[in-house]
Amino acid sequence: MSLDSHGPAPCDDADGHLVTAGPLTPPPDSAGTIADATALRHSVAEDVQGMVLATLVASLGLAIFAKGGLMIGGMAGLAFLAHYAFGWNFGLVFVLVNLPFYWVAVRRMGWEFTLKTFAAVTACGVLTDLLPRWADFAHIAPLYSALVGGALAGLGILFYIRHRASLGGIGILAVYLQRTRGWSAGKVQMSFDTLLMGVAFFVLSPSQVMYSAIGAVVLSLVLMFNHRPGRYMGV
Repeated sequence: MSLDSHGPAPCDDADGHLVTAGPLTPPPDSAGTIADATALRHSVAEDVQGMVLATLVASLGLAIFAKGGLMIGGMAGLAFLAHYAFGWNFGLVFVLVNLPFYWVAVRRMGWEFTLKTFAAVTACGVLTDLLPRWADFAHIAPLYSALVGGALAGLGILFYIRHRASLGGIGILAVYLQRTRGWSAGKVQMSFDTLLMGVAFFVLSPSQVMYSAIGAVVLSLVLMFNHRPGRYMGV
């Protein structure tokens, strides 16, 4: 990670933020060239291992949420509610509810981001369903589920972002609306999650909703403290 910047060497991160060169990049007269961008870009092997690690971490976080009877924001939260309310398979619902957002991702983020995101959503959904068969927990306290599940899910999403992918859903739409209409992506995401938490009261107990909200805050804090333009130069 880089803390200081030499000067402008602009490039876009996975969310379209402008980032600049750090102290380990070439000097200003050569920074920002094609050679510089190539040197910073992840290799295929780096992308593969990064995506695998992200899937392992994020799915473990989501499985801990599920074991605690909690939910999370975004499309994963919607899939959790469908799972709790109707007994539907979480992974399948998670994949299906993300499908409408891929056309936005193709138009605004490109094919690389879209295909990686599709792979991330599918792999994470499948692994979240399979984990209880491989490593079940006898008991998880709701607070532990909220704190650790939120932290792990946040780290998984962070890993995905750093390899130009995401867990799809409302985040893609939020970025699209910010770029096309000037709406704050953060406010769009927050509005959706607030509405989702309100609906959750019809499915979960008030204490479950409260712990779910704590988990969502923890996830957001992980991203807020660690996903900052200019601090990570791999693309």
